Amino acid sequence: MAAAAVAPTIVSFESTADPAALVYHIDLFLIAIFAAVVFFRLPRAIARFWRFSEWGTGYILYHTNFRRSATRRVEFNSEAGSRHHDLATDDTHWSSVQRVNEKGAAPSYPPHVSSCPQVFRGALQLLHTRFNPGVSMLQVIIIVIYIATLVYPAFYKTNPFSDPVRYGWIGVSQLPFVFALSSKNNILGWFLGSGYEKVHILHRVIGRVIVLSVNIHGLGFIYQWNLEGVFMSKIANPNNYWGLIALICADILIIFSTSWLRNKAYTLFLSTHIVCASLILPAIITHKPATSPYILTAVGIFVLDRVMRWIKTRITTATIRPLPELGVTRVEIPSINAGWRAGQHVRLRVLSSGMGIIGWSETHPFTIASIVKGEEGMILMCKKTGDWTNKLYDLAKSSAYEGEGEARKVRVSVEGPYGGPGHRMFSSFSAAVFIAGGSGITFALSSIQDLIQKDLEGHSRVKVIHLVWSVQEPSSLVPLLPLLTSLVQQSVFTPIRISVFYTRAPIGKFPFSDTFFRSTALTLSPGRPKVSKILETSISKAVSLGSGVKDHEKITGMIVGVCGPLGLVDSVAVEVGKVDPLRRDQVGGIEIHDECFGW
Repeated sequence: MAAAAVAPTIVSFESTADPAALVYHIDLFLIAIFAAVVFFRLPRAIARFWRFSEWGTGYILYHTNFRRSATRRVEFNSEAGSRHHDLATDDTHWSSVQRVNEKGAAPSYPPHVSSCPQVFRGALQLLHTRFNPGVSMLQVIIIVIYIATLVYPAFYKTNPFSDPVRYGWIGVSQLPFVFALSSKNNILGWFLGSGYEKVHILHRVIGRVIVLSVNIHGLGFIYQWNLEGVFMSKIANPNNYWGLIALICADILIIFSTSWLRNKAYTLFLSTHIVCASLILPAIITHKPATSPYILTAVGIFVLDRVMRWIKTRITTATIRPLPELGVTRVEIPSINAGWRAGQHVRLRVLSSGMGIIGWSETHPFTIASIVKGEEGMILMCKKTGDWTNKLYDLAKSSAYEGEGEARKVRVSVEGPYGGPGHRMFSSFSAAVFIAGGSGITFALSSIQDLIQKDLEGHSRVKVIHLVWSVQEPSSLVPLLPLLTSLVQQSVFTPIRISVFYTRAPIGKFPFSDTFFRSTALTLSPGRPKVSKILETSISKAVSLGSGVKDHEKITGMIVGVCGPLGLVDSVAVEVGKVDPLRRDQVGGIEIHDECFGW
C-alpha cells in the first residue's frame, strides 16, 4: 500500500482583538506616562522660565553687542584695601566686600527647585547607580517599563508564530517615537528639559523593538507562503514587495547601528540611516495604506527637525589655530556671540577642500568654551581624536603666521545650540563643582564664566566654585593659564579654586618653576584627583561660610558637572553616590550633570 503524501498543515490563529485599535491605545498609554513625567518636572521648568530672558536663550545663534560691564560694583573697606587683589583666593574676603547696585537694589537670585523632595533623595541616589558603563538604574527601569508595556499587545490573544499581522502594527506604531527621539530638535526632550543626547538611549531601544517586530511580521508571512508554495506569486504583489523593501531597510539600519560600526565608520552609519529611514516610510505606507497616521506623523517630525536645523544653521568665517600643548584646534567665530546657554554644544562643519573629499560634508559636535556676549565671540576647542579632527588640526598648522600666532580663515557651518543643562540652572545652587577630563574643560570653562558673570550681576546663589581638570601632561595647562588666572581674579564675590592634575611624568624641562603656584586658588599636582575629598571640601565650604553676602540665603544644594570620557563620568557618579546622606542633606542635595564623549 503506497504511503499517502502528507501536506503541510497551516495553523492559523485569528485574534479577536483589532491590532490597529490595540496599538493605538498602547501608544496613548505611553503618551500618558510621558505626560505624567513632564508634569512632575514642571516646577523646575516654571522656575527657569520665570525670567523672561530665558525664553529666548539656548535656541538660536546670533550676534549682538558685547556684554557690558556688570551693573554691580564692588566696594572694599579701607582695612582690606591693601589685599583686595587676592580676594578670590581667600574665603575671608566675604566680610570685606558688599554688593552695591546703582539704584541700591538687592541682588535678585534665581529660584531653586530641587530634583526631588528630601525624603526621596536616598532613593534617587540609588536610581543614579550605574547598571552598566554609561547606563544608570533609572534608565534601565524606564526601558523595562517600556518593554513591559509592549509585551501586552505582543501576546494578548495572539501567537507570534501564526498571527504575524499584529507585530507589523506594533512596529509601525513606534515609528513616531523613534523619529522624535532621533531628531536633534527633540520635542520629547524639550518637554523633559533634556538634550537629544540624554534620551538617545531610548531611540536605540525603540529602534530595536521596531526591527524585532517587523522581522516577526515579515518572516512570519514568508514562512507561511513558502509552506503553501505561493511565495513567488505573493511577493509579486506591489503591496507585498514594498513590505519586503521596508523589512530590508529595517535590517540594514540595525546592522549599521552597532557600536563597533558606529565608532569605526560613523559616516557610513549616518549615510545608511538617512537613506534607509527616508525609504522605509513610503515603503510601509505603500505596503499598508492604513498605517498612514503613524507614517505621516513620523514624516512631520522629520520635516520639522530638518526645518529647525536649517533655521539654526549659520554659515560664517572662522579663525582656526593649533594648540600643540593641548592637541586641540581652537576655532574662533567672532560673528556669533550669543544665543546659547553655558554647557551647550554646536555641530561644526568646515567648508574647506583641506578637509578631504568628504571631510567638508561632515558635522561634528563641540561644546562651546566661551561666555555669551563675550568680545571673542564663540570659541570651540576641537580635540584630535579621529581622522576629521586630525585634518582640522593639520589645516590649522599649515596656515601662515598672522598677528600673535598661527591662524587661518576658513568658512564654517555652525548648527545649534543643542544639549546643555536643560531646565536645571547652575546659578540656583549653593555650590558648584566641575570635573573635566582633557578637552572636557570647554564645558567647565563656559559654565564657570557664566556663573562668575551672573554673580557680578547679582543673579547667582553659588557660594563656592571648584574646578578640577585632569590632563595627561602638565604642559596642557600652558595655553589656558591666562584664562584660568583671570577666572580667579574676576570671581570677586564667590571663592573659586582650580585644581589641575596630570597623569604622566613630564618629559624634559618642567613647564613651571617650583614657586609658580604659590596661590591656593590654582594648584598643579601629579596623579588623579580624589573626588570624594573634593566633594567633602566643597560641601564644608558651602555650609560653613560666615558673614558672607549670601549667607542669609538658605543652602540650595550642590551641582556636580562632569565632562570627559565615559570612565571619568561613571567614576564621579560612583563617588557622589558614596557621600554620607547626612552631609548630602546638609548641603541641600547633590545633583550631577554629565557630558560624555562619544557618538
